[in-house]
Amino acid sequence: MQISGSCLCGSVQFDISDNFNSFYLCHCSRCRKATGTAHAANLFATEATLNWIQGQELVKAFNLPNTRFTKSFCTECGSPVPTEIKDKLVIVPAGSLDTSPTINPTAHIFCDDRASWEDALENTKRFPALPQ
Repeated sequence: MQISGSCLCGSVQFDISDNFNSFYLCHCSRCRKATGTAHAANLFATEATLNWIQGQELVKAFNLPNTRFTKSFCTECGSPVPTEIKDKLVIVPAGSLDTSPTINPTAHIFCDDRASWEDALENTKRFPALPQ
């Protein structure tokens, strides 16, 4: 089954086969900086084929020097989009998907590196939309 995704502005669109190996919620400082959130939510696939429907020319990859960390994004809106790694690994930001994958998150990783304020999230007020 194919699932689809896009960036925030819609300039980049893709589809990918829904055969992910893992779905990690990464709490490392690099993922926090790259997303601006408590953790990154990324799906990993070693056998999937990524098809760029449109906007592949707008995708830029940032490789953090002297590391294996890479983040791909739309140069129009800055949204994270899939990253293709040399050894046939595709990393898909879960938030870029327009169709839900069949896999649920499989693990939280780099928990020892999580933000100190993250422990308070479970007890934080919740609203169905923007509070008044």
